[in-house]
Amino acid sequence: MFDLFIQAYVHVFAILLPALIIAMITLGARRAGLSTSQTLRAATITAVLLGVWFALSSALAKAGLLMPPAALSDPPIVLIVLFGGAALLWALARFTATGRAITAPLGQDLLIGFQIPRVMGGVFLLGWAAGEIPWQFALPAGLGDIWAGVAGYGAMCAARRGDSDARAKLWRANIIGLADFAVAVVTGVITSKGVLHLLSQDAPNIINAYPLALFPGFFVPLFIVAHLLSLGRLRADRLTAPA
Repeated sequence: MFDLFIQAYVHVFAILLPALIIAMITLGARRAGLSTSQTLRAATITAVLLGVWFALSSALAKAGLLMPPAALSDPPIVLIVLFGGAALLWALARFTATGRAITAPLGQDLLIGFQIPRVMGGVFLLGWAAGEIPWQFALPAGLGDIWAGVAGYGAMCAARRGDSDARAKLWRANIIGLADFAVAVVTGVITSKGVLHLLSQDAPNIINAYPLALFPGFFVPLFIVAHLLSLGRLRADRLTAPA
């Protein structure tokens, strides 16, 4: 029963998150004054890229290739997909003329607001309740994702209102979000079958098995890119602020 639920759950967010990204790209392009054809081309390229990435991640997950390495000499494919995907999208946004033009007009409210759907990670707590996910991973990762989503919402509202502590809340939301990912990666590795399987030996984690493997294989890199863009904006604002 949980398997059927989580498959539907994952596919809902596999549609929702790319849709949000394409909406943000369209908004940024309009604000940047790009033509309709340029906007359409950017949105189409992004949609195709995300579609191919999702299909590839799904295929790797179904083949069991996103599991933690069984030996230290084995390549950590899941980490390559996670960080490689994030690096690719960030580079497209940061180092291409169109990417810079589109992301520049996006305010911090939109960049940090993208973290709100992070509450989707609360499903790990349901998995724990169903006896499918070990508590050593479910509690820190599930509660951490909910905290990151709530922090993102608070920072988004503060940025929109222009609150005096908006900058501090933006920093806090980014730190919480990235720290949550670090904890989730570590607890995911040590509770899953592999060379570093230290906890939950009797009931290994299924976070790296299909369909939950799409969290590290597809969803997490999208959130990381939003964090990097928000942090880059914070750094740029600090450098350009009057002394």
